[in-house]
Amino acid sequence: MHAWTLLIASHVVAALVSVSLGVVQLVRRKGDARHRLLGRVWVVLMLWTAFSSFWIRHLRDGAFSWLHILSLVTLVTVSLGVWRIRSGDVQGHRGNMVGSWLGSAIAMVFALAVPSRMLPTFAVDEPLGAALALACVAATVVVLVLVGDRLARRAAAVPA
Repeated sequence: MHAWTLLIASHVVAALVSVSLGVVQLVRRKGDARHRLLGRVWVVLMLWTAFSSFWIRHLRDGAFSWLHILSLVTLVTVSLGVWRIRSGDVQGHRGNMVGSWLGSAIAMVFALAVPSRMLPTFAVDEPLGAALALACVAATVVVLVLVGDRLARRAAAVPA
């Protein structure tokens, strides 16, 4: 079994925060300053999650898994989503970003559903630590949303 390294911990935290922040982005109003700011944070988290996965290999033989294909797809679709919004293609942007989020959320469900993987094992072996880690992830998302609100209000208050 892998040990909790900085790479694995940062990958897991980025994945958990990006999936949670993605929910916020999906349910709220689009196109305002907060959406753009939180979207930039989300993109960085998604790209780090996908990129870092290439150094996290199959536990038994060190090989890549089907999740690495999803990582390649994520790198492409998130990058295309950024390019599309910068090109003014709102529909294309939405499709790429929602698709990227769905893929990430599905991958997370599979990662959590296999009892021998690190997160389920951690939750069973260290329930207090897992609860604390989950609370920290939730607090991070709340802080990001609050900071996004504050920065968006500040940007709106500055005369053009």
